[in-house]
Amino acid sequence: MFMSVLTVFQAELVVSVVELVLTQHMATDRAYAKFFAGQSLSSKQKAQVTTSTGDILRRLNLFCFLANVPLEKAHENGAKLIAAWHLLQGYEQPLLHKSAVLSTAEFNNKLTQAKTAPLLWQGCPTWLDNLGTAQLGEQWPKERAALAERPQRYIRVNELKTTRAALLDDLVTQGIKAEPVTNVATAIKINDQSSLFNSNAYQQGWFEQQDAGSQCVVQALDVKPGMTVFDTCAGTGGKTLQLAAMMRGKGRLVAMDIEQWKLDKLQLRAKRAGAFNIETRLIESSKTIKRRKLSADRVLLDVPCSGLGVLKRKPMAKWHDTAERLHTLTQLQTDILQRYSQLLKVSGIMIYATCSILPQENNEQVKQFLTNNPNFLLLEEQTISPAETGFDGFYWAKIVRIDK
Repeated sequence: MFMSVLTVFQAELVVSVVELVLTQHMATDRAYAKFFAGQSLSSKQKAQVTTSTGDILRRLNLFCFLANVPLEKAHENGAKLIAAWHLLQGYEQPLLHKSAVLSTAEFNNKLTQAKTAPLLWQGCPTWLDNLGTAQLGEQWPKERAALAERPQRYIRVNELKTTRAALLDDLVTQGIKAEPVTNVATAIKINDQSSLFNSNAYQQGWFEQQDAGSQCVVQALDVKPGMTVFDTCAGTGGKTLQLAAMMRGKGRLVAMDIEQWKLDKLQLRAKRAGAFNIETRLIESSKTIKRRKLSADRVLLDVPCSGLGVLKRKPMAKWHDTAERLHTLTQLQTDILQRYSQLLKVSGIMIYATCSILPQENNEQVKQFLTNNPNFLLLEEQTISPAETGFDGFYWAKIVRIDK
């Protein structure tokens, strides 16, 4: 285990981040940025904070149980949660304040109980277990266990500026432990807690942080230089930048989103990456799509989803969301797939993708779309399983337009 016991200051940072995330539903990366700003912490110290915070949020029900805190009161008891985290790692509790000190005997008793309760030990609320069982059957327990693990660190080499071999050599030279990912040509796995974003390679735009499973989704679209390509739910552009690299900067790449701030951030990332063929378009109405009907060689539909494939990295969906939200999401997915597929020209190809492993959001959506649109044909599909790959969970379907 690389982790050493947290200092009192680090423990207080964990408490602050946990309580902010739980009360304001703030993304963890934004919370880290807020509390790390102006602090003279080393990359290792920051990694210790983010790792322990992630452990707590992934298995929030477990740490509440071990700390004898009601789940609905977790946001008020961060100090007890970090105390329970320390005891679970075999460390002494940080001395934050007397009321947060846990009884070791009571903790050990609860720990024994927790180890015999899979849902508690793996940080899985009942609603999610019911949903996973209904959708995935016998496969669900394996996926549930995988989604409770700490996420691996992956980066994507920016082939507009370098090669994977050259990037690996550079990382090794800087003392960063890294290795290529088999069967994902652009992916590198980082095996330590080095500060990647302070590296010269990052400043030069040689890589982006991106899960290997996410990279597989984009590779499936098979874009070529000179094509007209639309990324219709681009966000801040992780997949857009990968598309730009595959296109070698040649052709037209249109990144679309409903939020301008995300497109603004994408433009900044594109500049650093040397991706100069990206156009950004704010989706203001349905006319934005209609004006570009039958114009695309390739379309990426990375649609809004439950995020249940990326719970290792974004665990708050377990504690803030409920199964009821899934109905609203699937309606939105159906609408996006129907409307945005109209961008595609005859013989053009699109990828419908989610960061979910639920059939309801994935192959069932595609099956429904194909039934209603016989002028489209499914070429290939894949569910990227966290249990089988160690990556985040994704789904993609490769669909070709065969007629107007």
